[in-house]
Amino acid sequence: MIYPLVQASYFVAAVMFILGLKGMTSPVTARRGIVWAGYAMILATLVTFLHPELHGFTNYVLIIVALAIGGAAAWVSGKRVAMTDMPQMVALYNGMGGGSAGAIGAVYLIQAQVAASVTGGDATVASELGADVAVLALLGAVIGTVAFSGSMIAWAKLDGRLSRSKILPMQHIVYMAVFVGTLVFGVASYFTGSIGPIVALFVLALLLGLFMTLPIGGADMPVVISLFNALTGLAVGFKGYVLDIPALIVAGTVVGAAGMLLTQLMAKAMNRPLSNVLFGAFGAPSDGAGSAGPEGEMKEIQPDDAGIMMAYAEQVVIVPGYGMAVAQAQHKVWELVELLEERGVRVKFAIHPVAGRMPGHMNVLLAEAGVPYDKIFDMEDINADFPKTTVSLVIGANDVVNPAARTDPDSPIYGMPILNVDESDNVIVIKRGRGTGFSGVENALFFADNTRMLFGDAQSAANELIQTVKTL
Repeated sequence: MIYPLVQASYFVAAVMFILGLKGMTSPVTARRGIVWAGYAMILATLVTFLHPELHGFTNYVLIIVALAIGGAAAWVSGKRVAMTDMPQMVALYNGMGGGSAGAIGAVYLIQAQVAASVTGGDATVASELGADVAVLALLGAVIGTVAFSGSMIAWAKLDGRLSRSKILPMQHIVYMAVFVGTLVFGVASYFTGSIGPIVALFVLALLLGLFMTLPIGGADMPVVISLFNALTGLAVGFKGYVLDIPALIVAGTVVGAAGMLLTQLMAKAMNRPLSNVLFGAFGAPSDGAGSAGPEGEMKEIQPDDAGIMMAYAEQVVIVPGYGMAVAQAQHKVWELVELLEERGVRVKFAIHPVAGRMPGHMNVLLAEAGVPYDKIFDMEDINADFPKTTVSLVIGANDVVNPAARTDPDSPIYGMPILNVDESDNVIVIKRGRGTGFSGVENALFFADNTRMLFGDAQSAANELIQTVKTL
């Protein structure tokens, strides 16, 4: 009687995971979706404890201590993390998920190897686990391990602990050698009863994730994180089959499918195939070839003049980027918007699909400041408005507004769909300095005739604009 109840509870948890993921598709229902997913995880954990012999649990103390430590660490870090550090946190936690799947695979493979050595004769990992379980245990172990090491590199890059791009000597040859070696030792682990190939498999899988991520530039990190999230989900789904836990199978498969779809959508938003993101080393130091860069010089504007220009505009479109997140300027920006609307100015927000350091980053920041959802527009919906816009205010955004993506075939970002802010009557760019953005690509918009640069911290600049509008 207990087994059907446990399986039914796992099914309910899986449905709750799906509902939670569905809720996360909109900022309006995202919080509710996260809560549903949290309840699903609690249910799945408690059900597993209620019937521990189903999965061979024996040491409750270690399990409870591990849950307590992990839960406390997650609670504290979740409370303290700043929105600017959220991409790093996502990469770190995703890596932990992949590492867990890899560790489970390692335990099962080593247990099977020990059993095969005791059995003797022609016993192998496959014969001890069964062909289907052995294959999925190996796949889940490799994929989870790759996601773990790759996510750790992505975290280090986003956190500034590692150079944005490292080009290794003969990187593609080394990468392919490690990839082929991983396949070879994966097959060897399936047909062997010894520990050597299994250890080599995990070492090569760790190196594979490292070599895959090191050459990728900072501008592509959101795509990479999304890809590793999909890989982690896939690994978890495989482990659900190995452990006979339907909730893990469903949740892992859904997360893997959603992560892969998001990865494809982000790559499409950059007009680049996923293979180019992974193997093109975009954002890496160049050899000097390619575009000579924009001509002219940046023209500065003072906060008073910028405030007056916006106060008497018919329509203002605000384009937020990572610079706004760093300065925590979203609340001041919304205060400025309210003042402009009191003067009869139409104000909209334009969000590029890859703005910030992860999908939805800007949407979350604006929601935190209380910006109504009906004022936030995606690129496809807002681009037609720019020719009718008096002033576009760009706050800390860079590549997503660079017109070189349309006009310069030699630019690394050529072909990437962008927000057409350069078609506005006037463009004001709030920027801390004159340097390039996270990808290292010079922005032609900053040198355009209709663009004026307001240098400084985004929050301070927004506050000066507010004071100017108040005095009019």
